[in-house]
Amino acid sequence: MKPVIFRERADQIHRKGAEPFRLTCNKESLAGAVSQRACVFCGSRVVLYPIADALHLVHGPIGCAAYTWDIRGALSSGPELHRLSFSTDLQEKDIIFGGEEKLYRALVELIDRHQPAAAFVYSTCIVGIIGDDLAGVCKKVSQEKGLPVIPVQSEGFRGNKRAGYQAACQAMFQLVGTGSTEGISPYSVNILGDFNLAGEIWIIRDYFQRMGLEVVANITGDGRVRDLQRAHGAALNVVQCAGATMDLARMMQEKYGTPFCRVSYFGVEDMAESLYEVARFFKAPEILERTRELVREELTALYPPLQHYRQALRGKKAAIYVGGAFKAFSLIKAFRLLDMQVVLVGSQTGTEADYQELAEICDDGTIIVDDSNPLELSSFLQEQEVDIFVGGVKERPIAYKLGVGFCDHNHERKEPLEGFVGMLNFAREVYTTVMSPVWRFLPRRQASRPRSAPTAEDPAP
Repeated sequence: MKPVIFRERADQIHRKGAEPFRLTCNKESLAGAVSQRACVFCGSRVVLYPIADALHLVHGPIGCAAYTWDIRGALSSGPELHRLSFSTDLQEKDIIFGGEEKLYRALVELIDRHQPAAAFVYSTCIVGIIGDDLAGVCKKVSQEKGLPVIPVQSEGFRGNKRAGYQAACQAMFQLVGTGSTEGISPYSVNILGDFNLAGEIWIIRDYFQRMGLEVVANITGDGRVRDLQRAHGAALNVVQCAGATMDLARMMQEKYGTPFCRVSYFGVEDMAESLYEVARFFKAPEILERTRELVREELTALYPPLQHYRQALRGKKAAIYVGGAFKAFSLIKAFRLLDMQVVLVGSQTGTEADYQELAEICDDGTIIVDDSNPLELSSFLQEQEVDIFVGGVKERPIAYKLGVGFCDHNHERKEPLEGFVGMLNFAREVYTTVMSPVWRFLPRRQASRPRSAPTAEDPAP
């Protein structure tokens, strides 16, 4: 099948091996192409909402409040205020006369009712148009109620959700440095860019604690306002989702001198190297030795059951389309460990350096794409005869409509995929999806084999 590509997007798609590497990215989405990207507010709430003891208030029409964590996998070990998505529900009258008074009343009522540790107030597109003084209202309520009330300037589609990440980091930075650092160990870290999907940050915290390190702040999965306020006391920022929280790491380095390192907790190779990189930073032999023992124990338990999945999946084809490019690197390595071939890889927010690195680790013939859309993705999945598609909530319908297996690697998932145990969970999910007998009944599979009536020996789908 010939792929469907908009002429204006031709320079955002690259086929490795067919031509020298060149791929344009960091562009505004093409109007009318129905990009898989989301808005600025979506980006900001992805980062901030998992702060579980804070109030999150969306200043805008009620439809924007649909972006919430209540049906997603960010878990909390305590308060669950982040599960509620409050909105000022701006109506026509508010658009004409302004919504500042409505925002003030909503903040006062919600703070009195829920007693949060802080409040984040998100501006949406319509607020940017009518010009409500979000910062002014937040400052007034903060002074009256004696707690941080922080405006999150997240209106519009400018730069899509990457701009929302920046807005979120700027909002969090207003909290950092306002708490006491007394009692924090010199062997301490902050975990940045993990949102505790299915409890994943608890897995990573356990690894660090087994290494002998103190975790000061989760930023932001299972996060707490008090921990953010004292995060500047940690010795190292460990950044996973670089697109979402790298701005905060850089701001903390500039103001407080806190160094940072980039890591990934997906897949065996990247998980082990991430732990070793953190251990090497502290230059303490006992920490490095504990890390070696941890990795040895985990791999001993992981590899035997992994071999069964590897044998069954050998030669199968996978496609990857994710929000942040950091996931794509680890997923390619994870599929290689399963002896599978990645034939399509892309992201919503990758940089030129990200795509250059992807091109270096991909096989010849792999399609690399930036800011794709449903039409392109559908064409590429059919052209490459993909067995499984890894993506998020907006990619799921594409896979199902084409009769392609799907693996959720976004915020909706309920299965932990980080850490060594996460690699086993990932392998199991890929295996059960790809090897399901239901795919035999799809027209595209039946077309490649002789038609015959099912027999009694055929396994039930």
